[in-house]
Amino acid sequence: MYKLYDMAAKFRVEFLVEATEFIDKLDEKTRDKVIYNIHKARVSNDKELFKKLKGEIWEFRTLYNKIHYRLFAFWDKTDQSVTVVISTHGIIKKRDKTPQGEIDKAENIRRQYFNLKINQNEK
Repeated sequence: MYKLYDMAAKFRVEFLVEATEFIDKLDEKTRDKVIYNIHKARVSNDKELFKKLKGEIWEFRTLYNKIHYRLFAFWDKTDQSVTVVISTHGIIKKRDKTPQGEIDKAENIRRQYFNLKINQNEK
């Protein structure tokens, strides 16, 4: 699992298994560009790099060699000391509009994540 930390960053990024697998399947130069853009998004407010899609779902955005890469994500602000953005999964975007099914998938993962977190805290 990837975790990105930086003292100047506004948030920390953690990648769930499917997001990690997506990144790992990319060629080295593409992977480096995606990771670079995520680092950059953590210290700047650039909607070309990190943008709210719908509801609680956001996306990390990378355009590299005329191909659009997207990593879906959501915010976890339950820890008072650090804000975390959880990346759920990634796609290579083929149309202008982000597929609703991918947004729904990210939302379902977000719900499962918080349900699991609540259940763990109750034990």
